[in-house]
Amino acid sequence: MKTPWNFARFLPLAGRLISRGRLPTLLFAVASKGASQGFRLGKLKDDLRLLQALCLAYWRGEYRAISPKALVSVVAGLMYFLSPLDAVPDFIPMFGMLDDIAVLAWLMKTLDDELTAFRLWRNRQHPEKLVSLERLPDSPEQLLLQGPKKT
Repeated sequence: MKTPWNFARFLPLAGRLISRGRLPTLLFAVASKGASQGFRLGKLKDDLRLLQALCLAYWRGEYRAISPKALVSVVAGLMYFLSPLDAVPDFIPMFGMLDDIAVLAWLMKTLDDELTAFRLWRNRQHPEKLVSLERLPDSPEQLLLQGPKKT
């Protein structure tokens, strides 16, 4: 499947965001937009939550069984989802989210093996651990203070 138009420009940005430790800020922004636009996402709302959970588990150092390229692609996809000025600007009623949904769907299909492995890992975790692992604190600063676990 061909990479969505305009997605590639987010890849270097995603790499820099990860290397600079800015993943928590991104995750809070995605959670906020996902909550406000959830009704427009349909089934992809669950996929968006899965991508967020993957990034949180990575940030917290609990899950590192993802290739660097796949992680950068996930972060780029989340950045694309957040960007108001992408292939179809978000402010266009009814159509603004279509390209975001298409990119998320493409990402889910392209990274199916990596995401399946993450789902299997999640299924092996105790429910109490998952709740604490996937819960965002009240602010990005608190998540930064928790810091990633060193591996």
